[in-house]
Amino acid sequence: MILQDDMAAPDTAASAGDVVLSVRDLTIGFRQEGEVIPAVKGVSFHINRGETVALVGESGSGKSVTALSTVRLLGDSAEIDGSILYEGQQMVGASERLLRKIRGNDISFVFQEPMTSLNPLHTLEKQLSESLALHQGLTGEAARKRIIQLLNRVGIRNPESRLADYPHQLSGGQRQRVMIAMALANGPDLLIADEPTTALDVTIQAQILELLAELKEDEGLSMLFISHDLGIVRRIADRVCVMKDGQIVEQGPTEQIFSDPRHEYTRMLLAAEPRGEADPVAEGAEVMVETRDLKVWFPVQRGLMRKTVGHVKAVNGATLTVRAGETLGIVGESGSGKTTLALAIMRLIESNGPILFMGQDISSWGGRQLRRLRRDMQIVFQDPYGSLSPRMTVEQIIAEGLSVHGLREGVDRRQMVADIMVEVGLKPETMNRYPHEFSGGQRQRIAIARAMILRPRVVVLDEPTSALDMTVQVQIVQLLRGLQKKYGLAFLFISHDLRVVRAMSHQIMVMRAGEVVEQGRAAEIFNAPQSDYTRDLLKAAFLDRS
Repeated sequence: MILQDDMAAPDTAASAGDVVLSVRDLTIGFRQEGEVIPAVKGVSFHINRGETVALVGESGSGKSVTALSTVRLLGDSAEIDGSILYEGQQMVGASERLLRKIRGNDISFVFQEPMTSLNPLHTLEKQLSESLALHQGLTGEAARKRIIQLLNRVGIRNPESRLADYPHQLSGGQRQRVMIAMALANGPDLLIADEPTTALDVTIQAQILELLAELKEDEGLSMLFISHDLGIVRRIADRVCVMKDGQIVEQGPTEQIFSDPRHEYTRMLLAAEPRGEADPVAEGAEVMVETRDLKVWFPVQRGLMRKTVGHVKAVNGATLTVRAGETLGIVGESGSGKTTLALAIMRLIESNGPILFMGQDISSWGGRQLRRLRRDMQIVFQDPYGSLSPRMTVEQIIAEGLSVHGLREGVDRRQMVADIMVEVGLKPETMNRYPHEFSGGQRQRIAIARAMILRPRVVVLDEPTSALDMTVQVQIVQLLRGLQKKYGLAFLFISHDLRVVRAMSHQIMVMRAGEVVEQGRAAEIFNAPQSDYTRDLLKAAFLDRS
């Protein structure tokens, strides 16, 4: 148990009139099968007017549960004790009428994934107007003017032309801006931002952080900012509360936390960044993958006859070489063509241009020929929970490829599963469990084991660490490095996180809007980038580390 000693306890609030939110001895548990499972244990902190306070920690530390409890959004199974004062009003035990008045009006939320918060069936105008009608009684032209004003304020260009758009017609950054506009619609005093930039590219991430800082200054907002990324927190927070296992283990001014962390857990979080360089590639290493001027163009068709009127150039001339034991890091913003390029190399989508796999041009191969190669070409995705069947045990998931490719059956196969689980850091005795019984990091290890049991030669890693805590990211990077060194694997490593890319890659390819804007040795790209776009990416990624 972590005791809330003098490192965690200091929370001397300013005068009562300056405090927007005051949390004291907050305890939260969830009723489950006759018992109460503790989630938050005696948490205390406050937020002053115009101040940003960050709650940081790994998944499961209690950050989001603490935030949601402020206006009782935890469901009927939650048991809350302690005190939560908003502008002097007690939220614990408050009437539903008071909570409805405060939710979305005085306290607003911005969540990590806007697509789960925005209704895919409603236009932007309809979704924003609902809140204005409910809380301010604005309808018709008055509501429309306010919506345009809000969208313009959060940086949506030509907002009048976007009112009839649906969420899927917006980019990730635009959707997050719309979520911020919805949160600001009723002029809240407190904005709670729960991992608002985690799913975004580094350049968009920087823009959203800048927007939040501007809004705080211009609108006089107070903010509770929740994140597992201490680098982002350093750029936006005035004070930091570090959470672990439902408790605050350390809190204080941001610079103090970063320059003189007192708790070992805080020091561990600050040190949790993939470091070092990839191991050198062996002399004369075999070329595993090679492309020459590879193109993936998708036709744009219109009219009843579906006439082709142009093309979307998703990849427009990519040339690369990856050897055994080598990692090519492919970086760029969403929509740059990174994943499309990898899928084309694996012959999962149509392309034009030579694709050489171990010296053979496979660009024109059919299904039967490609089937023989599939075990040598594997992929690990960003979200392991989405790519693992919830109805299959871990043993069935990992061994599935063995069955598909007609490899060993029976007892020997079970031993193979056990062996690969040990190799990726999982306990073989858990092979009869299901994916939901594992943490995010463990699920990613399962996905890696599923790919590795086939002993592939080339592995595509598509954002394999983006959804993970910083400490787990470090573990997965170390695991991948070890597997590459042991088996001489060639990696295509796709990511928008340049810190992870730097630790993994020998070569870098920078893509933008389907074009390769720069490529070369990793050290050269990071130390002396030649294009403005690469320099912008690096600035956005490492600004918090300078």
